[in-house]
This record gives sequence, C-alpha cells and structure tokens, in this order.
Amino acid sequence: MLLPSHPGFHLTYCTNIHPADGWEAVLSSLRRHAPALRRRFAPASTFGVGLRLSAHDATGLLTAGNLSDFRQFLDDEGLYVAIINGFPYGPFHGTPVKASVYAPDWREPARLSYTFDLVRILQALLPQGVDGGISTAPLSYKPWMTAADRAAWDTITRHVVRVAERMARVRQETGALIHLDIEPEPDCSIENTAETLDFFEQRLLPLGTPLLAQSMNVSESAAREMLLEHVRVCFDCCHFAVEFEDSAAAMNRLRDLGIKIGRIQLSSALDVQVPADRNAAAAIIDRLRPFADATYLHQVVERRGETLRHYLDLPDVLERVDGGHEARTWRIHFHVPLFTAEYGALGSTQAYVANVLRQVLESRATTHLEIETYTWDVLPPGLKMDSLESIAREYEWVLQTCADVPEAKA
Repeated sequence: MLLPSHPGFHLTYCTNIHPADGWEAVLSSLRRHAPALRRRFAPASTFGVGLRLSAHDATGLLTAGNLSDFRQFLDDEGLYVAIINGFPYGPFHGTPVKASVYAPDWREPARLSYTFDLVRILQALLPQGVDGGISTAPLSYKPWMTAADRAAWDTITRHVVRVAERMARVRQETGALIHLDIEPEPDCSIENTAETLDFFEQRLLPLGTPLLAQSMNVSESAAREMLLEHVRVCFDCCHFAVEFEDSAAAMNRLRDLGIKIGRIQLSSALDVQVPADRNAAAAIIDRLRPFADATYLHQVVERRGETLRHYLDLPDVLERVDGGHEARTWRIHFHVPLFTAEYGALGSTQAYVANVLRQVLESRATTHLEIETYTWDVLPPGLKMDSLESIAREYEWVLQTCADVPEAKA
C-alpha cells in the first residue's frame, strides 16, 4: 500500500510469517490473510504483498498456468507484488533452520537458478511504473569460507553479475526495473556497512564492470551504472541494530559510494542490559532462555564499553554469562514485534526502527518499506497471538510512526 502520510512510499509485509510448503499452501495462506488486511488498511486502494517463495514454491508457481492465475488473483483482490523475499532457499518454519538458511550460498549454481526463477516471476507480477526488488542471502556464512578465499569470492561475484545481467536485459526488453537486494546479517560474509562497501569496492565493481560491459556490449561506465542500479542493499533494521551501527552514518556511507538501498526491512531486535551483579544477571538470563529456540539462529553482539564481541547463537552466550564485570549490552538477532518496546525486563530496538523510518522518509533513500516480523511461532507463549491480529498491530505501529514524521519538502 502507498503510505497515506507520505505518497510514493510502498509499505508491505513479508509473507515469511506464514508457514507454507509448496505453492498451493502459499496461495492458500495469501487468500486467507492478504484480502482481509487490504480491507482493513487500504480499502480504497491497492495493497502490496512482500512475497516469500522458497525454491520449491517458485517452481510450483512457474508450473502450468499458475503464474497467470496468480496475477489474476492479485488483480481481482486489489493486491500487488513489487518485492520478493529470496533469502531462504528452503523451508523456513516447522523445522530447525539455523545456519542452513544461508544454503545454498552464492558459490552454488542452485542459488543462481533460484534467483533467476524469482526474476522471471517478479517480471510477470511487477506493476507498471514501480521498481521491484528480490532480497537475498548475505553471500555466504563466515564459518563456511574465509575472506581470503579468492576463488570462492570470484565465483560469488560472477554469479551476482549474471543476475544483474539478467535484470538489465529485462529492463532493456520491457522497461521493468528489478534489483537484487543483498541483506547483510550478523556473522555472515557481509554483515555490516564496512564489509558491504568492501564487497562493492573490492570485488563487485572491479571484477563485475568489465564482465558486464562485455556481455551487454556497453562501455565500462555504462556497465558500472548497471551494476549499481541492479545490485542494491536490503537494509534490515534488526541486523544493523544488532551490529550497533549508526543507521544514518551507514546510509550515508552507502550513498556516497553510489550504492542504493533496495528496501528497508522493518524489524526489531532484542536489546538487553546485563548488570554486573551476578544475581541480577542470572535473572536476566532466566528471562532470555525461552527465546533460545531450536528453529532459528539468534546471533548476539555484546558491547562492553567500546568493545564488541560476537556469539554465533543465543545459547552460546547464555552459558557463558558471569558476574563481577562491568555492565554490558546484548543485541540479539530475534525479530520481536515492532509495536512494543519492552518485554518485561527485556528491551527492544524499536526506537532504532523509528529512527530509520524517519531518516528514510526524509532522504527518500528507498521507496520500499517491508514489515519483517517472522518469529511469531517461536515467541514465548505469553507473546503469541492470532497471526492476522499480530500483522495488523505491526501495520498500526508503522503507520502511526510514519504519520508522526513531517512530509519532506520537494
């Protein structure tokens, strides 16, 4: 939907909240939720859906006449798809996901084929005059490869360039602008602004520019422009907050190099103040244990003074907590609901999300805003509620937060 308070901005929610295996299950879930949300929040206009498709789902959608039937369903219900979540290749609910969410990574041809399928789908669904984005994994997972593995990085870069080429050809043939939105995440091959800049500056642009120039038969300056148009960043608020990044500084550094933000994912992390006192710290640990689920990775970054320390998963830090030290802050990669800032003694990065919204609405760094709270089924029991009502409360918080930001003057 277009934001009522800020025309030109699209607000969607990512359908990775809905457990579904196979295209028919995905469609059934969309039929149940999307029209109801449109009636509630955009009864007089169209309503955007951030479509999450696994590789299996994408294959099903591309079978027989499913894609044209789905486009008809969207038109009939006043819905549209401008962004797709192409990060998780396989199942995302009901089974331990953990680090397998990054597999296959961008070294593997399967990741490339999957993304090509998503390009084909989005090309068929994208409304005229709206740019479209496909989010994707942060290239690989740090424990799987080293920064010095030149052969692996060359393969990754070449695969990304091939996707950019496919998107550039779609634009030449149809006028539709589609971009790949790489999503930095803690403990992955690109997890913060510095590593994102390094990938673009040291790998994608130097290697990719001549490759794309040759394949597209254009000048190197035109090829560089194509790469920066079709390869962007998915700015996930939860991930950047966990890294203790200053959001405004991060966006400015990306902009200064010409790197565009394809979408903002509106998601909140756990923010926990751990006291030095052993007994008080133990009480905090007890409150956190229910969040240490077996389904998703919940990376933790600890800050003591100016020092940051990383833990691969929440159980790793819960078993190592001690007392007798200075107080510290934990930022935990757990996508908690946006609409509340506190969970008893635990806090969230809700204020960080609000700041990002303000910055984006003022700078117009992107026009795509996507609610991405997907952990409802693994939240502690006291925080769970009906999925439709949960999504609605997220929309209400985002809409009110945006309404509180004065519209930027042209």
